[in-house]
Amino acid sequence: MTSLQLVTYPHPTLRHPSKPILRVDAKLKKLVDEMFEVMYEFRGVGLAANQVNLPIRLFIANPSGDKEEGPELVFINPVINKAKGSAEAEEGCLSLPGINAQVKRNKSLQINAYDISGNEIRVDLDGFLARIIQHEVDHLDGVLFIDRLTDEIRRPVEPLIAKLENTFQENQSTNFVPSNQTIAEQILEWEKQYC
Repeated sequence: MTSLQLVTYPHPTLRHPSKPILRVDAKLKKLVDEMFEVMYEFRGVGLAANQVNLPIRLFIANPSGDKEEGPELVFINPVINKAKGSAEAEEGCLSLPGINAQVKRNKSLQINAYDISGNEIRVDLDGFLARIIQHEVDHLDGVLFIDRLTDEIRRPVEPLIAKLENTFQENQSTNFVPSNQTIAEQILEWEKQYC
């Protein structure tokens, strides 16, 4: 059982640019394990820390989406370099349930980061994993895949976006979701611990 909860659009932490992590401790390692639980529960292939209300520069990925298959990857303080080419494919997002659309991304890139043990990662990638990395790094920068849609592609999903906004406001009005002030205080608390 995990203490982390997936947050959905328009939760303020999704728009908060995540700060670099300055220390890794046992608690953070446990949070990463819990992030994998959340990702698999919702059948995702990647999950940024701010999608579980953690405003820290970290994301996880498993391109197979299956706990029993594929590598479980952790990227701390990721930076994308040498992004090249262009490819378009359908994307969705655990924090925007029910919304899928065609998104243009770079075809290949180099990712520089650290793993959970502090080892440096520097690898050139293309294909699906490169797309996952770009999607998750966007999250860490407060950018959602819907921000990358052309007007023509975005228009049909606008009613779904509006529905998520209305549901979030209703949940805040009934205190099912904390107020924006409380969320801002939570963000500061996490930043004090790790950034």
